[in-house]
Amino acid sequence: MYFRILGPLEVVEGDRVLPLGGPRQRALLAILLLRVNEVVSSDRLADQLWGETPPPTAAKAIQVYVSKLRKQLGENRLVTRGRGYMLMADPSELDLGRFEQLVSKARRADPEGAGALLREALALWRGAPLGDLEYEAFAQAEISRLEELRLAVLEERIDADLAAGRHREALGELEGLVAAHPLRERLAGQLMLALYRSGRQAEALDVYQSTRRLLVDEIGLEPNPALQRLEKAILNQDPSLDLAEPAESPAPERAILIAPLAGESGDALFGLAVPLASEPAREVIAAVVLEADERDQLARTTDDLRERRDSLRSEGVSARVAAFTSPRPGEDIVRLATEQSVDLVLVDAAPGSLAGSVGEVLRASPADVAVLVTGHLPIKPSLPVYVPFGAAQHDWAALEFGSWLARGSGATLRVLGALSDRSRSDGRDASRLLADASLLVQQFAGVVAEPLLTEPGPDELLKAADGAGVLVVGLSERWSAEGLGEVRSRLAAESPAPVLFVRRGVRPGGLAPTETRTRFTWSLAGTAF
Repeated sequence: MYFRILGPLEVVEGDRVLPLGGPRQRALLAILLLRVNEVVSSDRLADQLWGETPPPTAAKAIQVYVSKLRKQLGENRLVTRGRGYMLMADPSELDLGRFEQLVSKARRADPEGAGALLREALALWRGAPLGDLEYEAFAQAEISRLEELRLAVLEERIDADLAAGRHREALGELEGLVAAHPLRERLAGQLMLALYRSGRQAEALDVYQSTRRLLVDEIGLEPNPALQRLEKAILNQDPSLDLAEPAESPAPERAILIAPLAGESGDALFGLAVPLASEPAREVIAAVVLEADERDQLARTTDDLRERRDSLRSEGVSARVAAFTSPRPGEDIVRLATEQSVDLVLVDAAPGSLAGSVGEVLRASPADVAVLVTGHLPIKPSLPVYVPFGAAQHDWAALEFGSWLARGSGATLRVLGALSDRSRSDGRDASRLLADASLLVQQFAGVVAEPLLTEPGPDELLKAADGAGVLVVGLSERWSAEGLGEVRSRLAAESPAPVLFVRRGVRPGGLAPTETRTRFTWSLAGTAF
């Protein structure tokens, strides 16, 4: 299901546009979409739908509208919370959410990649936002806000195009935009720069003079200092206005190694690498190891990896790739991790086993290792990252990984603690432990970890994981002798969210800064697994 507000209000399911009822019912849905995943009280809905004097039947009418919308959207989409209602949706299911995700990615990319991402974002607009509700009182401020957002992103896209050397292509569009928004000085400056770089210095100065006259006549102000400096730079033919040669960015000192082993999880592993490599910056190294009898696939595999590298670079992530054959893939992955200053190795495995090459990487890698065991499930980076936590050393490894993943993706971090019989008898529970963990996480990653208390046992953990985008679980040092164990085996087989098992490498540090305290031996009865 996909919700659209960047144009007339629409809800699309498959290839079908759902009927949404009359104007007031559609307006109620729009209000909830503008506050998606937030509770909106009945009183506020009444105020926004009818103004300061709602009818006596307003509450009943809202209930009827909600009931009819639920028949179209589903019971789990539109839920009652106290005296209000909440529409639940992943940001990627809302065109505005998808727009914001693309803009965020663009701001981390180089000019070429940024321009492409911003064009994709702006293509989501189908006209004036909430175009069929433009006369509703509640929509006026929101429409103005969204229109301003679109124009600001359009200016960002033009900046990216100018930085990439597309000044001549931008001229026609800029002339139309300046005519439509004559008081918008940033657009005037962009047009001046595009004209100057196209060898049309006199016309660039004419744009400044006409903009200045309009500003003085209309609002009695001189152009802003940035526009004044641009005019002087054009008059002086300042070399700083020339298109800069792209600077070589220094390669990150540390790296993340992606090594798909199970063969079906490449997309998911690459998706994880982007937020993990973003802050602090790390290089992504991707290596695909083929069997000796698969030599004929080397060229095609290398081409696929080249496309992956280009995609990562368009998002501002430094990347290198390689494909080779080996009779001992695990040993070669460990060798690469050692030689390439790798902080983290990302591999995949079949749900029920950590044997073979994966086991070799887990045993010998100097870097931290994260094993994706549910590659068939899509990772949803906008949903919360869940980390079951009992303060054992392997739990700290998982918490560090989860913290960096949440920080890089902008997702919420939730730390799960289990209640115990002792906590019920002495009044203490896992929340104290989770609070201590949250304070440490904030110290080294700047992320606030939300506590979530559950009943002990795998059934409750699986139930809690239903709301996760990814579940990050520490792998005990006993894994090689004892295997996954009951709880982890059930998570690998039954979890509704993708599962990553994390083991700390033999080299101290890993993803966490060196000053982070990661060897605490707190324990809580009933929470270990």
